[in-house]
Amino acid sequence: MQETEALAAFAAISQETRLRIIRRLVVVGADGMSAGAIGEAVGASASGLSFHLNHLEHAGLIESRRKGRSIIYSAIFPALFDLVAFLMRDCCEGHCEVCDQAISLFARCTGRPTAGSLPSRASMICEPVAPVTRQKQRKRQVAA
Repeated sequence: MQETEALAAFAAISQETRLRIIRRLVVVGADGMSAGAIGEAVGASASGLSFHLNHLEHAGLIESRRKGRSIIYSAIFPALFDLVAFLMRDCCEGHCEVCDQAISLFARCTGRPTAGSLPSRASMICEPVAPVTRQKQRKRQVAA
């Protein structure tokens, strides 16, 4: 993630309602929520909600899809991961095993529960993958 992309993402979530929307969509995972349910959950009017959802979608943090007569919104987990990784990539001058583990965990999260687990905060990390080292992470970010 480049600095300009990070600035746009941070600007999008630096407003109370939009931050609440992102947090709510992270909790519900990849299946997402209808616009009406989001409005009820965060206490936003229909017109205000539309403005905030558009802002978050334009920043690349959420996506929408039509399901029948509803529009369903979902967090884009890789974009949220990139935002967290942007903040953490230079942690401890590049020598922090805890940060490396956190970055690796975020990289494999898609918002879908692991097979056979109950949807809880602990089970939202998906399929096991090889750990991503700080060196590999930087190469991947540079290539993007």
